[in-house]
This record gives sequence, structure tokens and C-alpha cells, in this order.
Amino acid sequence: QVQLVESGGGLVQPGGSLRLSCAASGSIFSINTMGWYRQAPGNLRELVATVTRDGITNHADSVKGRFTISRDNAKNTVALQMNSLKPEDTAGYYCKAIVRTVDGSRYLERVYWGQGTQVTVSS
Repeated sequence: QVQLVESGGGLVQPGGSLRLSCAASGSIFSINTMGWYRQAPGNLRELVATVTRDGITNHADSVKGRFTISRDNAKNTVALQMNSLKPEDTAGYYCKAIVRTVDGSRYLERVYWGQGTQVTVSS
């Protein structure tokens, strides 16, 4: 089994910063792309940022220049540094990872999600 556990959410004033972290654990052979998504009430879940195993990043236009995704392959972790937060950034933030595990003599690759962490930007 593989688990993703997020941390670092909370309440922050507009213009403030937060750092989210996500740690993957379990019977992991390797992790391909990791990413952060968010979902506000009444909205669809949307991509915030992704990072490949080789460190290639992709950020949504709405967060470019404010958020930065990074990962530590040795620790199976991914982080999201969020600066200059706005009220519209308020949402549940979810970590996602494409994880390869070993099942007998074969590899299995599937998507795992964390349970989410709430970020609220309000004065």
C-alpha cells in the first residue's frame, strides 16, 4: 500500500505565505510525476503545479510567479511554496503522485491522492 500525507495548510492573510508538504510512504519502487491540485467548493479540481522525476515543473497560469513546486526524490516528498496568497487561492489542496510498485515479477503503476489540506486566505 502507498499513502500520501499532506501538511502545512491553514489560515493566512492576503499577501502571506504558506508551504505545503506531501510525503509518500509504503511499498514504493519509484515515483514518476508528483503534483498539487486544488478544489474550492462548487468547483472542479484543478491543477496547480506538477514536477517530474527529472525536475521539470509546470505551474498553472493563475499561480505562476507566486507558487513554486519542488521535490526530494530521496525522501519521496513534494512541496509547494505559496507566496503572495490571494483570497481566490482558498481551496482544499491535494497531493497527487504516479507511483510504481512491484507486484511479484511485474511493475504496477497507478495514481495516488492524499487526503487534502485546507488553505484559507482571508483577512
